Amino acid sequence: MELKNTCANLTSGTQFGGAAATAQSPRRSGRCKMFAVFFASLLLATAGFAQQQKPAAEDSGESENLVKAVQNPVASLVSVPIQDNLNPNIGPFGRVQSVLNIQPVIPVRIGENWNLIARIITPLITQPDVTQKSLSTFGLGDINPTFFLSPATGKLIWGVGPSIVLPTATAAVLGQGKWSLGPSVVALVQPGHWTIGALVNNVWSIGGQSSRPNVNQMLLQYFVNYNLDKGWYLGTSPIITADWQASSGNRWVVPVGGGLGRVFRLGFQPINVQLMVFGNSVRPNTLPSSPWSLRWQVAFLYPKKEK
Repeated sequence: MELKNTCANLTSGTQFGGAAATAQSPRRSGRCKMFAVFFASLLLATAGFAQQQKPAAEDSGESENLVKAVQNPVASLVSVPIQDNLNPNIGPFGRVQSVLNIQPVIPVRIGENWNLIARIITPLITQPDVTQKSLSTFGLGDINPTFFLSPATGKLIWGVGPSIVLPTATAAVLGQGKWSLGPSVVALVQPGHWTIGALVNNVWSIGGQSSRPNVNQMLLQYFVNYNLDKGWYLGTSPIITADWQASSGNRWVVPVGGGLGRVFRLGFQPINVQLMVFGNSVRPNTLPSSPWSLRWQVAFLYPKKEK
């Protein structure tokens, strides 16, 4: 399962900026649609190629377990997801923001009954100047490691631990300039073909630049997946955020939508590809923000080899 950058509202054009300005076309929203078509075509093309490989969903026994492990945030599965969130039509010139998250997941066994799962989200952000037609900025955002302590077995799968936001942004407009910390909890069940669960956290600033606003921010990501044959699945995993420091009309972002994905082998390498589209049913009233978003992901999977 893909996760998010806790430290910022991905749909707001005012949350991020960058270290280096570059010129871009003012009509990047058209490119978003073209990219969506391209990635969807690529996703479908993998079906024909993967038929000549061994799809993960048909690979004697590993199959269903691997697909479900991908959808479990606290699974004992090493993975390296690369996820891009494209947020178009921001501001009067219809600019596009891109947040590319590199988010490795590393589980560590603690004794017989517990796992410690580290998820480290490193965002690379292209942030347009929404007051201009062509200028954009690019750089590193605030890195967000989260650690979950989770039992190794059980029908109800859960994990709990700290979420940390590090002020690593390469420019002030890229991040919040604060050290932030708070609890994170995830719980899910996987009956039959389904995966159903939710992840929630809230972080508060505990230090950092005194000139920057304090942070008090909640994130809720529910996820529902239905697994089909040959590694395909349908799913939704919107990221709902609330900035408790903002005024009431600018506090919430509530996306609605979903998409599809597939787990298969590319040669000997298991990968998970995914495409989802969301419309923001609630978004800031006065701040520049995107009405919809496109999320694509490619994740490299490293399941444990059976002895």
